[in-house]
Amino acid sequence: MPTPVETRGRFTFADWEETPVGVPGAPGAPDTTPRLAHAHVANTFTGGVEAAGTSCDYTIAYTGENTGSYSGMELLSGSVDGRKGSFVLAERGTFDAGGTVCRFEVVAGSGTGDLLGLTGSGGFTYRHGDTSVEYAFTYALARSLA
Repeated sequence: MPTPVETRGRFTFADWEETPVGVPGAPGAPDTTPRLAHAHVANTFTGGVEAAGTSCDYTIAYTGENTGSYSGMELLSGSVDGRKGSFVLAERGTFDAGGTVCRFEVVAGSGTGDLLGLTGSGGFTYRHGDTSVEYAFTYALARSLA
């Protein structure tokens, strides 16, 4: 069994494109709550995970003006502690007027290159106004890279 390793770093986000889901004027329409939205975001990770211009898509459920939850998938291509490849994170979180709390997990079988067999999970807490976000990621590789 591989030994888990924790790595840390920061990420920044850009190109947040959010669109309402639903028909305006209908029950649950975008101008009322609860309501749904879809967001596409590009993130750049530095530190233990190095990945520029990730592709991330969220489905967001607004349960109040500034509160709700979301889930999404993010494709990262780059490296983890120097091992090159790509992988997908499944993300789930909540938000309120103060910020966001998120947990994520590597999608089984998504690792490529030196990241083949990657497993792991982590998370972050974002406070509104921060320009970058600290993350923690605990991972293991199922095969030896020797």
